[in-house]
Amino acid sequence: MSESQLWDAVDDYFTARLAPDDEALEAVVRDSEAAGLPQIAVTAPQGKFLQLLAQIQGARTVLEIGTLGGYSTIWLARALPADGRLISLEYSARNAEVATRNIARAGLDQVVEVRVGPALESLPRLADENPAPFDLVFIDADKANNPHYVEWALRLTRAGSLIVVDNVVRGGRVAEAGDSSPDVVGTRAAIELIGSHPRLSGTALQTVGGKGYDGFALARVLA
Repeated sequence: MSESQLWDAVDDYFTARLAPDDEALEAVVRDSEAAGLPQIAVTAPQGKFLQLLAQIQGARTVLEIGTLGGYSTIWLARALPADGRLISLEYSARNAEVATRNIARAGLDQVVEVRVGPALESLPRLADENPAPFDLVFIDADKANNPHYVEWALRLTRAGSLIVVDNVVRGGRVAEAGDSSPDVVGTRAAIELIGSHPRLSGTALQTVGGKGYDGFALARVLA
């Protein structure tokens, strides 16, 4: 068994026992693939991890940057109370259309709002609405803009809020000094911002699994 096959097998083991897909989640995967969306959504164990984070946080409001087909959106929205609110920002109108159908089928369309357009345009408009601070922000969009997304997350949260940044390992490239790819440069800048900002306390963890070798950063907003 190869290393990647072993990772897949372990993911399958955990998924079956701890985070089994139900009909709505399976439909997200199926319809996203049929629509030609890239297969880069979080895995089921990662989705369950996000859901548990939101539940531990007692989150009532969540901001997601990067909707794709709505798979992670559903995991997060299921952690919210009936009067909770999740706003998800998606660049692609096609992706948003698929995600909106998937979210409605999961019975979460009264909790989730998908907004279409470049996130760096949607975020200032959202801030102008003066929303209640978000309890959790999940960043999983274009990696070059990660530091900007972290800065906006700080503006839209409160002391005690959590910020999660996905895909920060980049297959190990984040530690390769000679790699100047925009996704790596943006990711490094986000990590350095989390590490140096006086209002953030954070860490990053490496992961392996069905999506290969990667990881996430987790930060808590301080007073």
